[in-house]
Amino acid sequence: MYIRDDFASVGRYLKMLKGFERISLAPGETKTVTFELNADNLSIYNQKMEREVEPGDFTISIGSSSSENDLKTIKLSVL
Repeated sequence: MYIRDDFASVGRYLKMLKGFERISLAPGETKTVTFELNADNLSIYNQKMEREVEPGDFTISIGSSSSENDLKTIKLSVL
């Protein structure tokens, strides 16, 4: 699971790996993988070097690799 703060007040990143689970699948098999989204996943260090979750939009991406072609994304807004 990759997370990006779309409008962070400090230096932004394209995507940060915040969740990972290696699974094996047989051909045609599917499995459900669950990740928890919490304040720790969404927080950044502000200008005072304190961790905080800023209100705004986040992009959450999940896929088999970090390649854009392998990722499915959703948008999340934090108030």
